[in-house]
Amino acid sequence: MRTALLQSSGRPGSVVENLKVLDEAAGRAAAAGAGLVAAPEMFLTGYAIGDDIARLAEPADGDSADAVAEIATRHGVAVVYGYPEREGETVYNSAQLISADGTRLANYRKTHLFGCFERDHFTPGEQPVVQADLNGLRVGLMICYDVEFPENVRGHALAGTDLLVVPTAQMHPFQFVAESVVPVRAFENQMYVAYVNRVGPEGEFEFVGLSTLAGPDGIARTRAGRGEELVLADADPDFLAASREANPYLKDRRPGLYGSLV
Repeated sequence: MRTALLQSSGRPGSVVENLKVLDEAAGRAAAAGAGLVAAPEMFLTGYAIGDDIARLAEPADGDSADAVAEIATRHGVAVVYGYPEREGETVYNSAQLISADGTRLANYRKTHLFGCFERDHFTPGEQPVVQADLNGLRVGLMICYDVEFPENVRGHALAGTDLLVVPTAQMHPFQFVAESVVPVRAFENQMYVAYVNRVGPEGEFEFVGLSTLAGPDGIARTRAGRGEELVLADADPDFLAASREANPYLKDRRPGLYGSLV
C-alpha cells in the first residue's frame, strides 16, 4: 500500500485551514496512487496552542471527523490524523483512522504523555494496541513518545500489526528518534513504521521534520527533510512476509524470562 506522509504543522489554531491543507495533500496523495495519507500529531488544531487545546477539542465522531471523512471519500484515500479528543470533561491526545469510504476504523489515545506541556493538557489513554484492517494490511496507531517505549511497539508486533502509523510532534534536540530509533523499531518488530512529523517553530518548540517510513529490514523507504513536504513510499506485504520468515526475533522470544521486566 502506497503511504503518503504529510509533513506539516498546518496552521496552528485554525481547524478550517488545517482541513484545507489536509484536503490538498489528500488530493496529491491519491493522484500518486496512495491508499493512505497520514498527518502529524495534533494536526487538526496545532500542537503548541495552550488552552485552545481544550477549546478546540472534539469528540471522535464530531464535526471535524465528518469533514475528514468527506475528504477521504472525495479523494478515495484513507486518512490518519492527530487531534485533541474530548470525551465529557476529559481531553486526550488522539489519532484517528478513517477509510477511503469515510468509515471511522480506529481511534487511539496517546498512552505516554511527554513533558509538563502534555501532562497539563491531556489525560493519558489506557489502550496500548489499537488496530484496523486496511487494504490487506493490519494498520496500528501510536503517537510520538509512545514509539520510544519498546514494550508498546512489541505489543503491536505480537498483535499482528503490519504497518504502524505514528503521528508525531518530534522536537529538537531529539531528531535521533526519527533517524535511528524508528528504523530499529521497524526491524526488531518486523513491521513497517510510518513516522510523520510536524516541522518548524511553534510556540516554545522547534519541530525537526525528518518524517520517514521504515521497513522491516530497518531501511528507510523515504525520508523527508526539514521543510513542509509530502513524501510517499510503499508498505509491501510480500516483502514483509518474507522478512518475517527470515528474521527470528519474534520466533526466538522466551517470554518466561521477561516477567521481572514488568
